[in-house]
Amino acid sequence: MIDLDHVLLATPDLDATGSRLESEHRLPSVPGGRHAGLGTENRIVPLGEAYVELVGVADRDEAAANPFGSWVLGQVEGGEAWIGWCVRTDDLDGVCARLELDAQAMTRSRPDGFELRWRLAGLERAREEPWRPFFIEWDVAEEELPGHAGGEVQAAGARIAGMEVGADEDALREWVGELPGTVRVTSGPPGVHSVAVAGAGGIEVLQPAPAGESSD
Repeated sequence: MIDLDHVLLATPDLDATGSRLESEHRLPSVPGGRHAGLGTENRIVPLGEAYVELVGVADRDEAAANPFGSWVLGQVEGGEAWIGWCVRTDDLDGVCARLELDAQAMTRSRPDGFELRWRLAGLERAREEPWRPFFIEWDVAEEELPGHAGGEVQAAGARIAGMEVGADEDALREWVGELPGTVRVTSGPPGVHSVAVAGAGGIEVLQPAPAGESSD
């Protein structure tokens, strides 16, 4: 099973980007928490089975000292930016065996104290080639997944209806195995181009704000 899990929107100001998405698209977000040892933190736009992760730098020195933090640090210099996407699997060990990847265990504590646990694979390849998603297998109950948590702030019926990614479709299918139905391959630069969210107000297409505009 492969499903779209989340799409990463890097931002120089988490709160400003959260406010922008709520005012422009009626999409509220909730505080996520710090990524231990990485110098980064996030906010979550819960969208049921998937979510948009707003990720920013919490400690520049700590972020600069590791690959993930450096990646985010370098991306936010020009404003908001789609930097990657992640697919969810229930067989990460099988994915790792097929693609010769190593899995990494990670945790994050939510503001309510609940500890989220998961394993990732393929993140380094995804940083180098942003058309590739990385893989995640969660070690929490379904109702605790970020797309569901904080359901009281989720926009009514909001869900990711589509995501456009620039990629060679054959190479992408070889990497993922099967594409989630919400993912559309398009021409243009490699990486995420846009995310479409369906809700009570119809389809909202999310795009990053350039530097200096996320707090408007």
